[in-house]
Order: sequence, then C-alpha cells, then structure tokens
Amino acid sequence: MAFEGFTWVNEPAEWSGNGEGLRAVAGARTDLWQKTHYGYSFDTAHMFGREVAGDLRLTVTFGADYAEQYDQAGAVLRIDEENWIKAGVEFVDGGHQLSVVVTRGFSDWSVTPAPAGLVSATFDFERAGDAVTVRYGVNGAEPEHMLRLAYFPPKTPALAGVMCAAPSGDGFETRFTRVSLTS
Repeated sequence: MAFEGFTWVNEPAEWSGNGEGLRAVAGARTDLWQKTHYGYSFDTAHMFGREVAGDLRLTVTFGADYAEQYDQAGAVLRIDEENWIKAGVEFVDGGHQLSVVVTRGFSDWSVTPAPAGLVSATFDFERAGDAVTVRYGVNGAEPEHMLRLAYFPPKTPALAGVMCAAPSGDGFETRFTRVSLTS
C-alpha cells in the first residue's frame, strides 16, 4: 500500500504506517460535523489522504476497536470544513452502524445497522462528474452494496482518504488494511 502524496489533516498523536497498512489512534473528543441538530461544528477528525481534482475511486478496508458512543472510522472526501462526505462504521447506541454523512454547510447523516458479527468493512467512493456513489462490503466482501448517491461539486480538488474520530470517548484504534486511490 503506497501513501505517496498523502498528508494529514489533524494528525493524531499516535499512528504508524507502512506497506502493510495504516494504524491510527483517534484522539479524544475529535469529530467531523457541521451544525445540524446538535448546533455545533467540529473539524477535528483525523484525516489522511491525497488531493484529487475530478473523477476518482477510493476503496478503504478497516477494522477498529469501537468502544464509545459515536466512535467512527472509514473513508472521507473533503473539500473544506463545510463540504465533505464521510462513510464508514460508527458505534451508535451500543451497536455498529454503516454510516454516511454528506455535508454542504450542514451535515446530513444516514445510518443502517451493520450485519451481526462485523469484524471489518470496506467502503468504496466513486466520484464521477457531480456525484459520489458510496458502496460497502463487510468481513472481506467486496463493496457491492450501494449505500448512498450524493451530489459533490465536480472537478473541485478534494482530499480523498481515510478518517477516524472519537466524538464522545477517550479514543480508539483503527487498522486500515487497504487504501486504494485511483484518479
């Protein structure tokens, strides 16, 4: 796995990466959210990626030690603090949820329960023109199930990569075993 050209936004205090993957420990009280329902804005999630302008395909496989409400990890496509998409697994009310948040000034969150026995997940972003298609697979399955189709400003440079955050907890570890980005 090559991370050439990848950079951190909000680099975590503890992380390591090599040809085998990336390990990151989300810091306490980190999040990626804008205004909706809760009234607050956070742009403190740990994000590691490469800037891409235009069409792309991002595929991310990961497992994590979720422990606290809203612990989250997955894929991210970020123009700036008010324009982004994140998708992955989020720990909500004691269970794993497949989660997508689309933000254009205000965050729009959707979840669906993850299958029982979740160990790892793979999320795929396909950016084509003015849209991003989000697909997923779990426990080694390829990301064949569509979860969301969302508008995303075309040709605008965006950071494409991985993310993790611990909004209400003290932090947790995520292991990214596949990060594939083509443009």
